[in-house]
Amino acid sequence: MESPNYDILDYDKLKKQLSFNLAENKAIHDLQIKPDAFIPVLFSLKFGGDWSFKTSDLEAMAVKEKITSYNDDKAEGYTLERVTLFVNPSLISTEGKVLRLEKCGSKNERELVERPFRVKLDAEDIILAELNPQIMEISLKRIKGPLSFSGSAAYGVSHEMEHLAGCEHTGKFIWEFNYRVEG
Repeated sequence: MESPNYDILDYDKLKKQLSFNLAENKAIHDLQIKPDAFIPVLFSLKFGGDWSFKTSDLEAMAVKEKITSYNDDKAEGYTLERVTLFVNPSLISTEGKVLRLEKCGSKNERELVERPFRVKLDAEDIILAELNPQIMEISLKRIKGPLSFSGSAAYGVSHEMEHLAGCEHTGKFIWEFNYRVEG
């Protein structure tokens, strides 16, 4: 018996979501990676941002970079999202100091923190996921390290490595800043 609240659009959406979840499971199987290690990539793709995950025998971290391709003649483009997964990462080096405001999901307020401008790291396993909105595809491939990041991606690496280490950086809160009105 069909429910009077039945909506064909909801059913189609559910079918697509289930198919997507099956494709995720197949990709994890094909990569021969522990499903828990892939959680940061799934979170980055679904919710955005950088993520890390830790168990007693596993550390995994996903760092997202955004790369925009734009055609001035056609006045159109797209932003590729490149998510790099590091399984049991190890930080090799850091360089520079950048002051920036951050808000971590586990905290309620933004804080002023110091991050390195460049980082170099390696891992037991590294997987690159590229989400291309132009062709609506997520490509996955295993790559070799070590890898270097600068700018926003380096800040993300530094922040997520703190989570994995169990020590979070604390800084000054936004409410400690002073306003100055000019003119």
